[in-house]
Amino acid sequence: MAKSRIGIWLVGAKGGVATTAIVGITALKKGLVGTTGLVSQLPQFQHLDFADWSDFVIGGHEIRDVSLIDEATRLVTESRTATPEMIARCKADLQGIDRRIRPGCVFKVGPTIARMAGPHVPRRESPREGVERLRGDLDEFVHTERLAHAVVVNVASTEPPVATDSIPPSWVELERLLEKPRKCPLPASSLYAIAALETGCSYINFTPSLGSTPAAIDELANLRGSRHMGCDGKTGETLMKSVLAPMFQRRNLRVMSWVGHNIFGNMDGRVLDNPANKQAKLASKDHLLGEILDDRPQTLVSIEYVESLGDWKTAWDHVHFTGFLGVPMVLQFIWQGCDSVLAAPLVLDLVRFTELAHRRGQTGLLTFLASFFKSPSGVEEHRFDCQFHMLEKWAKG
Repeated sequence: MAKSRIGIWLVGAKGGVATTAIVGITALKKGLVGTTGLVSQLPQFQHLDFADWSDFVIGGHEIRDVSLIDEATRLVTESRTATPEMIARCKADLQGIDRRIRPGCVFKVGPTIARMAGPHVPRRESPREGVERLRGDLDEFVHTERLAHAVVVNVASTEPPVATDSIPPSWVELERLLEKPRKCPLPASSLYAIAALETGCSYINFTPSLGSTPAAIDELANLRGSRHMGCDGKTGETLMKSVLAPMFQRRNLRVMSWVGHNIFGNMDGRVLDNPANKQAKLASKDHLLGEILDDRPQTLVSIEYVESLGDWKTAWDHVHFTGFLGVPMVLQFIWQGCDSVLAAPLVLDLVRFTELAHRRGQTGLLTFLASFFKSPSGVEEHRFDCQFHMLEKWAKG
């Protein structure tokens, strides 16, 4: 097993997913929890030379003025996903991690997210100044903690969508725009990606935000010999779609319509209550069925903020399909789960697989990680079983 120190740098480091991942990995180090929910712990991956949980050091960026301990305590009082005893056992570690969290970036994140930022977050820096500041934080983290490598994972709130036709195709052209705040179309998620890749870190975009999606940023990753992948972690309703849609296709059952209604009340839900932010998430959730099913059924996805639900998400889906003799039938399912608890182990898995890809010398897009994402960059295959086979094939190699 790897014995070098490995960095995990979380963007949105005190949000629900990040806090759950931090508490989770701290509890794993102390032997307080098991490994249920971690893909990297499946039998077919046990031969891989993954880094041990004890090898990881955590830092991050955050725009809100909140305490990591307070956010971890919310896992007990509001989400009911951790025990008071667990938080107490992890408290000293969480305080140490809190001291490594730096002010984030709010460039073109939209007004809903910008309003959450505390006074310590710079408001007037240019994109290039923002990238240099973020790079400085990462450089300090790597050198102070004597890290062999660091993986930056974006688990921040969803930004409004960006018109990609306004983004130059080459890194040389895009880099020039970093000096021009009014002309630069990139949001904060892409500035984090650029800072990570310029520093030699890996970058994983677990959100629907733009991140490292532009071709010019992929070019930067290859120029720097780094690696990246995204976007939008596949944890619940869309995961079910990627499993069930191929079933209809392989049974020659025609799906006429598929309607999904989602309700949840965490901070992500509050951000997605803004129509501009919601648009990016809806696009990520809705395109998959058209990619899998030949008949391209009528689809509808809705997301509604219900404050009382907190981090507990309910998705109700209604599938209208026809079978032999043209008989119409219906499948309905309800997915209820804790959003952060579903996402956090996948974040840790992505870090482990990405760090191993770094040691294997792999650069550019990590397409073998497609099964973790709703909109996997560089991958046209959306059937979950086929995507997972890509991961297994990579593991054998």
